[in-house]
Amino acid sequence: MSQARSVDTLMKDMLITLVASISVGLLVALFSAFVMLVISLPVQAGVSEQLSVTQPIAIDEVQRGSLLLKLASGGVSIDAPQLSTDVVMNISGMSARVKVKQRFRNPGSGWVEGVYVFPLPENAAVDRMRLRIGERLIEGEIQERMKAEKTYRQAKLAGKKASLLSQERPNIFTTAVANIAAWEEVTVEIEYQQTLRYDQGRFSIRYPLVVAPRYIPGIPVGKSAVEGFSDSGWADNTDQVTDASRITPSVADPAEGKINPLTIQVNLAAGLPLARLESTYHSIETVRDSGEIHRIKLKEGTVPADRDFELTWVPQSGRAPSAALFTEEWRQQQYALLMLMPPLKSDLSAVRPDREVIFVIDTSGSMHGDSIAQAKGALKLALQRLTVTDRFNIISFNHQTHALFGQAVAAKDGNLHHAIRYVDGLEADGGTEMLPALEQALAGKPSENALRQVVFLTDGSVGNEEALFSVIQRRLGESRLFTIGIGSAPNSHFMIRAAEFGRGAFTYIGKVGEVKEKMSALFAKLESPVLTDINLSWSDTSIEIWPQRIPDLYLGEPVVVAVRLDGEVKSVEVSGRFGGKPWHQRIAMDGGGKSGGIHLLWARSKIADLMAQRSRGREESEVRDAVLDVALEHQLVSRYTSLVAVERRPVRPQSEGWSEKEVPTNLPQGLSAGKVFGQLPQTATPAALKQLLGLLLLLMAGGIWWLTVTAKHRRLVA
Repeated sequence: MSQARSVDTLMKDMLITLVASISVGLLVALFSAFVMLVISLPVQAGVSEQLSVTQPIAIDEVQRGSLLLKLASGGVSIDAPQLSTDVVMNISGMSARVKVKQRFRNPGSGWVEGVYVFPLPENAAVDRMRLRIGERLIEGEIQERMKAEKTYRQAKLAGKKASLLSQERPNIFTTAVANIAAWEEVTVEIEYQQTLRYDQGRFSIRYPLVVAPRYIPGIPVGKSAVEGFSDSGWADNTDQVTDASRITPSVADPAEGKINPLTIQVNLAAGLPLARLESTYHSIETVRDSGEIHRIKLKEGTVPADRDFELTWVPQSGRAPSAALFTEEWRQQQYALLMLMPPLKSDLSAVRPDREVIFVIDTSGSMHGDSIAQAKGALKLALQRLTVTDRFNIISFNHQTHALFGQAVAAKDGNLHHAIRYVDGLEADGGTEMLPALEQALAGKPSENALRQVVFLTDGSVGNEEALFSVIQRRLGESRLFTIGIGSAPNSHFMIRAAEFGRGAFTYIGKVGEVKEKMSALFAKLESPVLTDINLSWSDTSIEIWPQRIPDLYLGEPVVVAVRLDGEVKSVEVSGRFGGKPWHQRIAMDGGGKSGGIHLLWARSKIADLMAQRSRGREESEVRDAVLDVALEHQLVSRYTSLVAVERRPVRPQSEGWSEKEVPTNLPQGLSAGKVFGQLPQTATPAALKQLLGLLLLLMAGGIWWLTVTAKHRRLVA
């Protein structure tokens, strides 16, 4: 009887212990999830000079008519400044002067500071910013970045209107506007110079409209100690992306509708008759005036800022340029922009080499929807172009990397059929761990006399670009890297720089209908001889040319360089190796003409080249000093310089505080909010760590229960 009571007592103890252990584990897991939710919500702070107070989301906020905007990246945004943008492009020759007006309107009842993270072209030479308040216009001044941030911060505390424009990446910028009064509208006017792209007989200009969500690898380290603004993004800084919070603006929930309306006007002075003029992703209306200038505007008037704008034009047959030279005198110094076409494929006979082609395809969550369809279509088309003398492999990656074959295999029917079935089965999900895939793609060595080409299909939505560039520099060897930018808002900085470091070429595919045309142009480059070891020399004049190392050139691509020189240019000697054989050509520099802003393009090209030297091992301090010299001389925004504009008189009473309000962005067209933000490991926020902690504690509770039961059982037996 005693033994029966002991067994009964044991069973009761086991049951109580089990329930208690599971309850504790569940409570811990729920608490961890609650903490994760609270931390992930954007905090709206009411700031006075020394005090920051969290403002809870109250029901009467909506009743007062405040703007309550749900965010796909988490939480809500209350009284978010309303933004609209006007873009005007004036295109002439090989460059464009672009003016951007950002109008911030405060829809709330208190003073606010508006913060907006937005994209510009990766080659934009930003040299002007003005702050417009009603009829008043305040000109911005270039300062060293830390000094500019201090100037802005002091003006904000003093109650003065001020604006600060900073570069986070070559294609990501931040505008901050301090002390916007209730219901007031303030305009920030930005200007920049950029070169056009000419490829395969087609001119183009691209204007990015939205910063796509970036995958942030690494271990979260919390907010940085950097003072200033724009450190409240949806991602925490990590050990690999130390400024993640500055490049991940809040994203409005697509279910709430589109925000940030934008207009675009283009004045195109092509200088030659056109066979075709079109906008790739937006409907346009075009009028040609008596001065042969094409006036272009959006057919819809305004569009949401959710996908890149691209304008292309093709000269009439026989009118395509073979060389062009545009010059400018600035501060008693001569500057020139030079474009030269490389030899045509028919100019020299060259044997098509055997090739080993490694295709790398991004299958992360940001590629979901239209993007993965475009990438799969492009990849299957590429597979069909392989010949029996080629070898190939496919590497897919998201947060994991997978190779179809153990090594490159012959492009035989059986292997190709297997590869196409593999591509058909790919789905987009997970994070964007690009580094392992890139290392694996560059690790192999081709067979003797084979040309090794790596073709990378991705939207480039990563925040650790510098780490990837370093890998390309170290591991490239004799390979060539070609990038294909996929989607409505690809990371153009990554695409172009990766191709330059990889001695390859790049292209964009923004919709399924472009796949065949864009891939055919890329195939022409992959299958044609390349012009390597390029050198330019001028007679009777000293020059400073950027980029200093001219990349390899492919069929249909011109040499475009910016030059500072001492004398007049009459001819240039171009030399290199074409199809493995020595090649040279002297070209007379006729035509062209005077053009403004060439010195800015030269300075921007030099800065880009200097920044690239970090990936080659040059010390950051040396690069910073060199960039500062150029940026301050030419008055350009860079990683180390910013534009700041401050109104003289205060407008906000010192007794009144203000709130910092981030302007949310749209989710790029074609992306799924659930795929980008809804699953792990999409981002590098602490969410994964907190969920894992809850699970581990639950398992520990179960382990404690098991040990307790085992111990009591042993005592009973004993």
